[in-house]
Amino acid sequence: MARAVWTGSLSFGLVNVPVALFSATEEKSIHFNQFQAGSSDRIRNKRVNERTGEEVPYQDIAKGFDLGGGEYVILSPEEIASVAPGRSKTIDVSSFVDLAQIDPVYFERTYYLAPPAKGGGKGAERAYSLLREAMLQANKVALATFVLREKQYLVAIRPRADALVMETLLYADEVRNPDEEIDSLPVEAEWSPKELEMAEMLIDSMTTKWDPDEYHDTYRERLEDLIEKKRSGAVVTVEPQAPEGAPVVDLLKALEASVRATRRESSSSSGSSGRAGGTKNGTKKTAEAAAAEKQGSADKPVAKRAAQKRAPTTARRKAS
Repeated sequence: MARAVWTGSLSFGLVNVPVALFSATEEKSIHFNQFQAGSSDRIRNKRVNERTGEEVPYQDIAKGFDLGGGEYVILSPEEIASVAPGRSKTIDVSSFVDLAQIDPVYFERTYYLAPPAKGGGKGAERAYSLLREAMLQANKVALATFVLREKQYLVAIRPRADALVMETLLYADEVRNPDEEIDSLPVEAEWSPKELEMAEMLIDSMTTKWDPDEYHDTYRERLEDLIEKKRSGAVVTVEPQAPEGAPVVDLLKALEASVRATRRESSSSSGSSGRAGGTKNGTKKTAEAAAAEKQGSADKPVAKRAAQKRAPTTARRKAS
């Protein structure tokens, strides 16, 4: 069973709901220790004085803020602790907003909020259940602040049918503006109505229902297989990497080829049943179905728009 990483109360208005905080995710990457190549000797990292080369005990280490030009402001642990927010026992809700208003780029890490296993009682469970249901009915998420491990967080708390979910959020000054940071943005490009129609058809033919169980970390699976082969003494042959794909020259031809490939893939899997994803009947929408839908409206807006506008359309995409 998961262990609570924090216990306290969720506070909004004059209401305090006892809660415990649990990690909602777990990291599954494979970790390695370091060895000197050709030996079984482990490599260790040490904290070493750059000038003397001597190892420094952890308790003798201070922190320095780099001002540039080789100048630092040195702070002791006690000095840093004097401005730390201190341990918090409450998650203080400041407001409620629509979830759609929060750009996913601000989401950082996910936790579950649940009634505490001890010290809560029926009153805590009733208050927790009432708050979750009220938020579900209002279709709102709560914005709040709290302190975990001496760091202050802005969080969004959203309801699910089984639990309250808390997402730590990045602050506004931690999210980069793509137009300011990336030289190739904003994008100005030209495309024809036919290219747009084919792109929409391709998207339609690849649309499925979201099923997280359909997706796997294939690199981790291959790495686990490699480790098992090495453990059993098998000889591992390293194959050269496949060359990178050539850049798209003719966008329309590439789109048409993609739709044909999707049509073949859909046809080959049309006999299978029980696959997650797709349209309301649980099957993936085929390129033929998408084409039929497009054909049904061919004499209406799309065809009319294409007839009226033969020249390429200029699209300017700006990041919000």
